[in-house]
Amino acid sequence: MRVRDLLAPGAPRLRLLTAEDELDRQVSGVMTTDLHDPGRYLHGGELVLTGMLWRTGPADSERFVRTIVAGGAVALAAGEAEVGPVPEDLVEACRRHRMPLLAVPDDIAFGTVTEFIGRQVSADRAADLAALVDRHRLLVSAAGGGGLDAVLDLLGGDLDLDCWVLTPTGAVIAGPADRLSAEDRDQLVRAHLGAQRQRRRPPHRARLAGGSYSLLPAAASAEQDAPLADWMLAVAGDVTEWTTKRQQLAENLARLVAAERQRRDEGRRLRRRLADELLDRLQRDADPAEISRALYASSAMAARYESPEPRAQVQDGSWLVVSAEGTGLPEGMVRAVLEEALGGTSDRALIAGAGTGAVVVLPALDAAVPADTLRELLAPLEAGLGSEGRITLGVSAPAAEAGGLRGALEEARHARRIAAARVGRVCVAGPEELASHVLLLAAVPDEVRRAFRSRLLDKVIAYDIEHQADLVRTLEAFLRSDGSWTRCAAQLHVHVNTLRYRIGRIEELTGRDLSRLEDRVDFYLALELA
Repeated sequence: MRVRDLLAPGAPRLRLLTAEDELDRQVSGVMTTDLHDPGRYLHGGELVLTGMLWRTGPADSERFVRTIVAGGAVALAAGEAEVGPVPEDLVEACRRHRMPLLAVPDDIAFGTVTEFIGRQVSADRAADLAALVDRHRLLVSAAGGGGLDAVLDLLGGDLDLDCWVLTPTGAVIAGPADRLSAEDRDQLVRAHLGAQRQRRRPPHRARLAGGSYSLLPAAASAEQDAPLADWMLAVAGDVTEWTTKRQQLAENLARLVAAERQRRDEGRRLRRRLADELLDRLQRDADPAEISRALYASSAMAARYESPEPRAQVQDGSWLVVSAEGTGLPEGMVRAVLEEALGGTSDRALIAGAGTGAVVVLPALDAAVPADTLRELLAPLEAGLGSEGRITLGVSAPAAEAGGLRGALEEARHARRIAAARVGRVCVAGPEELASHVLLLAAVPDEVRRAFRSRLLDKVIAYDIEHQADLVRTLEAFLRSDGSWTRCAAQLHVHVNTLRYRIGRIEELTGRDLSRLEDRVDFYLALELA
């Protein structure tokens, strides 16, 4: 800001006393002092605020002004609250040294002046950085350059402004990851996805224990409507309370992130084509040698970016297959989601698209997302799925060689059907469940499963509702205890006679005998379906 900005509308009510032709001086900060010799604490460019307590006589004014001029001060503001109106000897000293002198009325606090200058200086620096970010954005778009981390470091260093680029699953693309915990990232992406799903206008705001954040989408293109796959820009603070120039900085930065995302998507085109070709070969049961060549081409391409020496398992080794399907989602969405979720896990993952579904083939040694953690990885997406949206996934066991991938694909698809039979927006099943009754249940038509469950449990559930009883929970505990009366009673914290009464009531309502293995199995399956 310039000295003249202190006299503009909206500024504190200061009166200019001297040096009207020096008002274009640049103010870089404020120093408040009543020292006789403050020169050693000046770095240049400051406006000096003083209550004039250093003045005991006219000679002190000349000495004080000479000192601050030598220190590089650009203006002097004298407060009238303590010693009254600015003395004429101070006015004359400032006039001789061509030092702009401003009088601060007794009803204007120094803090008000300091805060005003701080906001103006910060806004000017933000405008400079906004121009820099805008130029960088154009360079990224035109030349395919990167540099997101460099730009965010610049913002953090010059404006003390922390920013992060996050995927919809909370992975950090750029920014100081050590300053944002995994729990905070999870809350931020959930807040962002929820706001996107409700079509709220950005920036979206989120308040965490550590403070408030502003969230801006960074779509790969203006036509793309895939919030579950878009990156987001998280900025510490509430952008809506910023000055116009500072808000422009955030908007330009979001556009820069979108340009980088688009550049990365362009780089995925070849990999997508390789993945689609591999899936086609698997579905038509191609020769294992043909499948192996496709895997080698993909792994060799990734190895070029990892190290000069291809890994030993480029051609041989074990592979996992993940089958995924989206419900209530547009075509291609699941593929884009998995590219973002798994892209940082293994740069050798092949992700093929098949309508509303996707198939992933990735080296087992690189895979950091087995079935038991894949659900946790994708959990934040629930906030953006809505009431009708679902993603179900099945994971195969490792295939020891390329020839086993066809079987692994079928295994993953069976596991996905198990996941689809469950309740939840993001459901995952692994190969360990394929040898259980769950696979059989998944293969049974929905209407048959509903009828089976209804015949066994509807009367028991209705009795619980009408009498505020606990028969369903008692039945579950009895089956988990393998029909042991003492263990079940201890687990439920009831007397054995109470347990016998409850089991008898269940048998009366259903016409079944819980001492028979067949009836116990039926009840177990019905509870699983529930």
